[in-house]
Amino acid sequence: MEPGAELAVIVPTFNERKNVLALVEKLQAALGEIRWEVIFVDDASPDGTADLVRELAAEDRRIRCIQRFGRRGLSSACVEGMLASAAPYLAVIDADLQHDERLLPLMLEELRCEAAEIVVGSRYTAGGGIGEWGAGRARLSRIGGRLGRILVPADLSDPMSGFFMMRRRVFERSRERLSAIGFKLLADVFASHPEPLLFKELPYTFRPRHAGESKLDSVTAWDYAMLLLDKLVGHIVPVRFVAFSIVGVLGIAVHFAVLAPLLQVAHTRFMVAQAIAALCAMSFNFALNNVLTYRDSRLRGWRWLRGWLLFVLACSAGGVMNVTVASFIFKSYGTWVLGALGGIVVGSMWNYAVTKFFTWGRSGT
Repeated sequence: MEPGAELAVIVPTFNERKNVLALVEKLQAALGEIRWEVIFVDDASPDGTADLVRELAAEDRRIRCIQRFGRRGLSSACVEGMLASAAPYLAVIDADLQHDERLLPLMLEELRCEAAEIVVGSRYTAGGGIGEWGAGRARLSRIGGRLGRILVPADLSDPMSGFFMMRRRVFERSRERLSAIGFKLLADVFASHPEPLLFKELPYTFRPRHAGESKLDSVTAWDYAMLLLDKLVGHIVPVRFVAFSIVGVLGIAVHFAVLAPLLQVAHTRFMVAQAIAALCAMSFNFALNNVLTYRDSRLRGWRWLRGWLLFVLACSAGGVMNVTVASFIFKSYGTWVLGALGGIVVGSMWNYAVTKFFTWGRSGT
């Protein structure tokens, strides 16, 4: 019986059709006689990325495709790819050819000789570089790296790296604790492993994207912040509830921003103005939660409209609960501050629990 792959290279993709063939050719050249496989995990790319991968897989059994629907996220894609492989060594590399695939054999050798449990491709260790990055992106990367030190060893120079290789047992011992939020799995692995990891960094220079557009945007920064919060407080309160609450606070600002001109400029009756402001705030909260808090199950089209209606109904009920609980506490203890806080907490928990299940159809955290 022919042995399986020794190394699995996991490649998360979204709209990377123009890069797939070039990456496969570079992996073939770099990995030579190593028993390897590449697993593309595609988040239902509209450009046909998965279709091309399957065409290549029909000609080369080392190439595999996992196509996901209704789920998004680089880290969770990598986790699913790793779970689909039996290889003892697991690597993560981007599809856009910005990572130097020629480093993979060196990474594998470090792991084979027990020199490390995880090997990181680093842009910031001696000999590495960020290539043609502009000053703004370089600054954001440095800030992200400093924040990432909350989760990783202080002497890891590139905690934001998306290019690394690890032993399967590292993944197995970390996977139950992984947050799999956003796009920085490396920091997640370091924070989730029960013991400090023996690591080594190998330098490389970040290359320009081969084709397509960068996926980095303000939402990826939000995802990274949520990963850090999940590792810090996720064992106490679900990080989605934290995100939901942050959006809720912003919704309060929207409420007053709408209410004030309606009362002071348009001279609208208070009850009418309050109802309009509340609807605007709830609509704002729904739209922002759909983009940020529940990005991985984002609603579109008619599902967006249905979700908005369910969200408004659920939050309206939450508002009634808020007032009821606040009134009860105020009458029982005679303090409006405690009553208001109690109402807010109960209303928020109701809104989060009900909308998580009925609006976005999630039973998890």
